[in-house]
Amino acid sequence: MSSSTDVPPMTSSSARQLLPLVAIIFSGFLSIGIPLPALPLHVNGVLGYSALVVGWVVGIQSFSTILSRQFSGSYCDRFGPKRAVCAGLPLACAGGLLYLASTWIAHPTWSLALLIAGRLLMGPAESLYLTGTMTWGIGRLGIPGTGKVMAWQGMAMFAALGLGGLLGVGIQERFGFAGVAWATIVLPLIGWGIAGLLQPLAVMRGQGGGLPFLAVMRLIGRFGVAAALSAMPFAILTSFLVLLYKHHDWSGAGQAIFGFSAGFIGVRLLFAHLPERIGAHRVAMVSVAIELCGQLLLWMAPHPLMALIGTVITGIGFSLVFPSMGLQAMARVPAHSRGMAIAGFMACVDVAAGLTGPVVGMVIGWYGYPSAFLSGALACVAALLVMTRRR
Repeated sequence: MSSSTDVPPMTSSSARQLLPLVAIIFSGFLSIGIPLPALPLHVNGVLGYSALVVGWVVGIQSFSTILSRQFSGSYCDRFGPKRAVCAGLPLACAGGLLYLASTWIAHPTWSLALLIAGRLLMGPAESLYLTGTMTWGIGRLGIPGTGKVMAWQGMAMFAALGLGGLLGVGIQERFGFAGVAWATIVLPLIGWGIAGLLQPLAVMRGQGGGLPFLAVMRLIGRFGVAAALSAMPFAILTSFLVLLYKHHDWSGAGQAIFGFSAGFIGVRLLFAHLPERIGAHRVAMVSVAIELCGQLLLWMAPHPLMALIGTVITGIGFSLVFPSMGLQAMARVPAHSRGMAIAGFMACVDVAAGLTGPVVGMVIGWYGYPSAFLSGALACVAALLVMTRRR
């Protein structure tokens, strides 16, 4: 029996049902992944703002996503997943339009304001189309296909973020941030076109009766905190790796970000069964220890090859932390409250993603760019300490 952390093979029947939704997720998350390495270069190199401001600009989308999660879930339940997807993708295009408009403004303050407005729009956009496609996929395959839906859509997300990092650096170098903005405008329209061709699901009335949010968080909070701490190195990579490369006058930042995703996806494809087979706690501890090694390599890297190796190792380590922590968290809540538990678990990671940029940006201001990855290593140590407490 496959758990939700496996990456099960798709039959031809399930592939027909799921692959269009995977394509929607891939195109939507490309519009998120492409700007990630370009934003630090633009905000710091073109607009002239500090690493702290870079951290806020990158991280503010996570706060926007957190605030919109409850709304997107309610909207999806009330109007159906197709409506949620078809509302979220055009909202992502609007965020891209604000990115583009920011390049037309000569004054750095107003340009930054438009850029931040675009980032704020991308939060609810992502929340709507991600919630919609997940719900749509489960509705198409049925409850037994939940693991298959989450696994393959999760793969699409990280593949898009990894490829987006590589593309983002190339587009920024060749066409400037305006080119990045155009990609952000066009890509969600591809997903929107695919969604428009699909049959909507019937809107179902929720059953309710689950545990309240705070009660669920008391049950799963330790695992959410550990997952959040172990997610901080990923947030650091997306916010500051390109600036570390720029600081050292290295080339290959896009390839390094792609290397993270290659490590992440490779482990998911080959070893996703391990949390269920040998124990989620053991897999999580080993995974975070590997992630810690990757961050230390990045902190000490004297040349880009070591930085690339550190980035790949970080991806390898991070790959199974989330499902391992998730398995332990879901085992502690009743079945009728697992939806709330997933939302709370994801919110922990969203908070970490939002806070990491500003906090690490301040650390960089004091100690320089390599210190960002020492911060990531310390976050891994803290995650290991949380995991060992009251097992």
